[in-house]
Amino acid sequence: MTEIQKKLFSMQDVEYRDFSAALIPNIQKERVIGIRVPALRRLAKEIHNTKAANEFLNTLPHYYLEENSLHAFLIEQIKDYDKAILETERFLPFIDNWATCDSMRPKAFAKNLKQLEVKAIEWTKSSHTYTARFGIEALMCYYLGDAFSLNHPKLIAEIKTDEYYLKMMIAWYFATALAKQYILILPFIENKVLDKWTHNKAIQKAVESNRITDRQKEYLKALKIK
Repeated sequence: MTEIQKKLFSMQDVEYRDFSAALIPNIQKERVIGIRVPALRRLAKEIHNTKAANEFLNTLPHYYLEENSLHAFLIEQIKDYDKAILETERFLPFIDNWATCDSMRPKAFAKNLKQLEVKAIEWTKSSHTYTARFGIEALMCYYLGDAFSLNHPKLIAEIKTDEYYLKMMIAWYFATALAKQYILILPFIENKVLDKWTHNKAIQKAVESNRITDRQKEYLKALKIK
């Protein structure tokens, strides 16, 4: 057992392990230690830039879920954009679950949106489920405000997949986009450009949002595919 693994097991919460394992059914329970995200982020801040952390980043793949999460949170600490991208792209092929994928938000990304856009679009086209999911999430997190472009939802709507975790992210993107760019995104729903499951899931998630008005929610419900 490595020193970092020993540290992680010293932070174990067995009850939380059972809870976490149930939320990520595609990961075997024995690969889940059971550590809450805030504690892992604190550990990443503590060890960032140490020899142990650098060696850890250079050791892939990891076995435990929390090792992957710690890896993601160490990448978050990188301030240099080019290095953050380099480490992100080295790590993405090893991500095998939605929790690790969705929790990684490198600080350097938000300050380099023009450069990131090119990478995010590139990631959405990946055949690896979680790389594509990460790309869509980047477009959702950083490009639904002032940096919004209609090219993004058009690109995402063209993604054809049977992968549950990718379809769910597409639905999440359109639900969030409806909350932030309702007028521009509504035609994608009205014209039913998504497959039935993703279309209806996007509406469901949008209707659950408190950022959508009651009038908008009623209209969206009427657009469900039966």
